[in-house]
Amino acid sequence: MNPEGPKRQGDRGKGWFGRSGLQVAKAYVNPPPRKRMLWAGILVAAVLVGLLAADFGFREAQWVSNGPLSSAHARLENDCSSCHDPLSRQVTVENCTRCHERHGDELGVYSFSSHYLYRTEDFQRVAVQDGEVSCFSCHPEHNGRQALRTVVEDRLCITCHDEGSFIAGHPEFEVLRDAIPDRPGIAFPHVRHVRELLAENEFLELEQTCLTCHNPEDDGMGFRAIEFDRHCDSCHLTRGVATARMAITDGESVGVEDLATIRAQGRPGTEWSQFLSPAEFREAGGRLIKTPLYHEDPWVLYNLRRLRGELYEDGGIAELLVVSPEAPPAQVREVYREAVTTLERYVLGLRGRPEPAIRQELEKVEELLDTLRRRLEDPHTTLDESGLLLALQQPKEGVSAERRQEIESLVEELTQACAVCHQVDRATITRVQRSQKTYLRADFDHRSHILETNCLDCHAQIPIAEAVADLSLPLPPEDRSSVQNLPGIETCRTCHTPDLAADSCTTCHAFHPDLSRRSELLHYVD
Repeated sequence: MNPEGPKRQGDRGKGWFGRSGLQVAKAYVNPPPRKRMLWAGILVAAVLVGLLAADFGFREAQWVSNGPLSSAHARLENDCSSCHDPLSRQVTVENCTRCHERHGDELGVYSFSSHYLYRTEDFQRVAVQDGEVSCFSCHPEHNGRQALRTVVEDRLCITCHDEGSFIAGHPEFEVLRDAIPDRPGIAFPHVRHVRELLAENEFLELEQTCLTCHNPEDDGMGFRAIEFDRHCDSCHLTRGVATARMAITDGESVGVEDLATIRAQGRPGTEWSQFLSPAEFREAGGRLIKTPLYHEDPWVLYNLRRLRGELYEDGGIAELLVVSPEAPPAQVREVYREAVTTLERYVLGLRGRPEPAIRQELEKVEELLDTLRRRLEDPHTTLDESGLLLALQQPKEGVSAERRQEIESLVEELTQACAVCHQVDRATITRVQRSQKTYLRADFDHRSHILETNCLDCHAQIPIAEAVADLSLPLPPEDRSSVQNLPGIETCRTCHTPDLAADSCTTCHAFHPDLSRRSELLHYVD
């Protein structure tokens, strides 16, 4: 550098470098102190730290995240890895199930496939299928503490479901569209019973007759099951009801066993015979009449089971049941419990018997009982339904057509009081359907509707009001137990429109299991 070099006009503190006289700033050779730059950097960093602290403390980290988590996940807000994969930063199903399957449920009750199975009872969906979406696809987070993650927006539903809105495009309810009838196992005409109730009571509203039998559950949403002792016994099986005059068997001929014979044999499950009064039987000319009759009368059911054994091969566990074993898959476990209850009653009756043969038989029964209990206690055990189907029983060989006809005629006489309401098939009383399987994919809350409308405004498929108003009209042909007296979608659309009641998907559809029934969930996915 040539500090002695010539000065030029306009020169601002620059010197000259080398013989060529290149201009250069003095600070290049003698740089100034950098404290100001250091302090400026510290100040900027402090400002950023302060802003971040204020964001975390007062703004719920809105600058560094997508937003605050919902209240259910608030404790995870500072632990991103609890939901997000460290590498892909995506929310994974595995991370969701770490909390939501904390009970160690191998079947994955909260998995997508099990959700579907729980709602539809379609057992083909127990295995995961292609295209099933992740939890986060329907339940996004970071929408604030007050966000309801169970309320899914319609736009998320229609990415897979193309039915359209409820008011336009939604199909008719499947149970009505496909005309799926009930299998009630019982004959019940509504009109006849409504007429009787109106004649006996001073009801001001027709709907009061409905609520006489359809008693709401505690939560008001559904109704309790109909019970004979609570709803029917005031009119049915009164003291004047009796069986037909039936032949008494001598051990070889076709007939019923009388009370004395049953007591003398002392078979398991006949302890009731010791408490039944002989005055309830009238015998004359080798024929027997029983009166009064009870609901689930033990003498009738005993003879019915014995006659069924003459017609069909051994029904196995089905012979331990009071009624037919046919039940939907979700109730198979309930049927097995009925069989266990019968076995327990047999065991109690045998424990006091000293005979060696009976003691040996008791050991076999107790062994079978322990096996059934273990299978029922393990929700992962698949129960065999084939052993419960009377349809698989074959008619006994060696029974002549004439004797078969005699037995079937006796069964008809024995169950004539039962057949007033119940269906009798193959010498077996058909199991009564406990509840209707109606809206499998939706929930309906009667409690929220009853203040807006009356029962018969919606349940109008059976013309009850018209038939009651004109007593000269015959019973309508639609008045059958197999008819599901349900409203169609057009009835719902009178209120559920964009301008009136809510019509979003989640108004009616709740895909996930009811968490308040956690103990029952495994019964559905078993």
